[in-house]
Amino acid sequence: MGRHSLPDDSAPRTTGSPRARRRALVPATVVVVVAAGSVVALRGGLPFGTPCDGDSVRLKVVASPDMAPALNAVAERAREDGVRTDGKCLDVTVNAQPSSEVADSLAQRPADPEFQVWVPDSDLWVDRVTDERGSSLTAVSTLASSPIALGALHRAAETLGWPGRRYSWGTLTRAATTGGALRLGVADPVRSATGLLALARIDADHKEAGSDDEAAARTAATAKLLYERTTEGDAQALATLPRDDSGAERGNPRRNQALFLSEQAAYAHNTKEDGGPALDLFYPTDGTAQLTYPYTLVDEDSLTADESRAANRFMTLLDDTPGQRTLRDHGFRAGDGRADARLAGKAGARDPQPYAAAPADPPPAKELQALLGRWTITVQSARITAVVDAAPSMALPVPGQGGRSRMDLARNSLLKALSMFTPEDEFGLWKFATHLVGDRDYVEPAPTGRLGDRGAAGGTHRDELSAALGALPPVRRGATGLYDTTRAAYRRAPATYPSGRFNALVIVTDGADAGPRRHRPGRAGHRSAAAHRPRAAGAADRNRHRPTDGPGGAGPHRGPHRRLRAPGRRPVPDPRGDPQGHHGGGPARSPVGRHRVSR
Repeated sequence: MGRHSLPDDSAPRTTGSPRARRRALVPATVVVVVAAGSVVALRGGLPFGTPCDGDSVRLKVVASPDMAPALNAVAERAREDGVRTDGKCLDVTVNAQPSSEVADSLAQRPADPEFQVWVPDSDLWVDRVTDERGSSLTAVSTLASSPIALGALHRAAETLGWPGRRYSWGTLTRAATTGGALRLGVADPVRSATGLLALARIDADHKEAGSDDEAAARTAATAKLLYERTTEGDAQALATLPRDDSGAERGNPRRNQALFLSEQAAYAHNTKEDGGPALDLFYPTDGTAQLTYPYTLVDEDSLTADESRAANRFMTLLDDTPGQRTLRDHGFRAGDGRADARLAGKAGARDPQPYAAAPADPPPAKELQALLGRWTITVQSARITAVVDAAPSMALPVPGQGGRSRMDLARNSLLKALSMFTPEDEFGLWKFATHLVGDRDYVEPAPTGRLGDRGAAGGTHRDELSAALGALPPVRRGATGLYDTTRAAYRRAPATYPSGRFNALVIVTDGADAGPRRHRPGRAGHRSAAAHRPRAAGAADRNRHRPTDGPGGAGPHRGPHRRLRAPGRRPVPDPRGDPQGHHGGGPARSPVGRHRVSR
């Protein structure tokens, strides 16, 4: 995916200063002084200035809803000024559509889009379409940018020490959510670049403060808190703010007091008539994420010469000084991210908040994909069945682990994972080795059930699982009865498959099948999968100490053909009623794909 200019003989190659452009116009301008003393400039022979009543070139643009009004203003001014491209009138139409929806459409093959230019709110959407091998996209230029911050109503901001107190991403989120301090909203990271990039910065801060395991646990806890007030998209998130300064609106528990949002969104909110109480902005000290607005050609090879020149002409209008002024008047920073003190002030920035600091580097697409997978698993109620190898080889020590055995490591990992699930999640435990019960290779020490349910002894199912995992020694005789056990567990899954949950079958083993192979993998397994169609989440393989996060491993990336999605997403709980957006019931697609393409 390259960033380059398109040929257009009528378009300037660079955006010069206004003075330089005026000098270029003088030879073709005739000035007539009328008796009344007025001055009329008759412009001719130029690619603008003459009302367009001849041939025109139509260019269709789709932009994110925050960017569309600015592009439409430039397009309307081009029509009024009679801007031409290669001697033909430039006729640009701009339609607003959420970037996630456009990315979903373009990721399908064949997409056959009816527009030539797309301006999403982030490069990550372009990367996702490319990584999904969808429509051909060419990002030509970064039109504008906008940092992501936390916006809060003035009284709420004051409780957090605004403007004098400064926070990192992690400490700001904890301060805003601990003990129900504020009602903090965010757009769904699956559908919103703002939500995903904010979550990525929170996760990065957690990684700076501790180990990867500690960071994962903290991010999961944060995700749970944020999910309680998550909306479907950015527009829905803004709609959860109070509509006016009345006590009823401010005290309404359905209304948010703070949001993660872009500086541009805060600017639009604060400058809008009857937009509600203004927001104050916190800019994290460890670097903001930012939206980038790439000017992107859709299926460049299929564009006609006229369309290519029109796309280039419109881009130069946006890059030119008047175009950049229009973008700035709509609350956007320049593409290089430089702060504008006047703009930032209207958005809610005040010194000493670091609103002029350089943004943090964007996270790699693979990292965003893994984070999105963790978000999906965390915020959805889960049904997990862990199937653990109990063959004698699991008692062997692992080199470099202080004498701990393979079973010790498996047990500790499962206990740590168990602590991250909520009482609403379901969890179960199988163990397997050849001939555990007659000819059967598996038993169920703890059937899959809700962790918060209480058993006959008065303890919770979580307590029963912890005890069962603690009493999970390898058997003295036997072998790895992997195939029969996997088949049985997989056939059991459809019978207990609850929709709207994250369903997973996790197999922990240290080797290949060594049983009598009463059921071999192959056509029968494929028939079973086709008949029931549950989604197998993958297997954790402790095979001779090989890493588990590569192809075939337990991590979220399991080979080049595996694509992470959010299966069976349920609607977001709506504690606020009408002001809250809702998720659709179908699968949600992630905004990043499998592999990042180097630019």
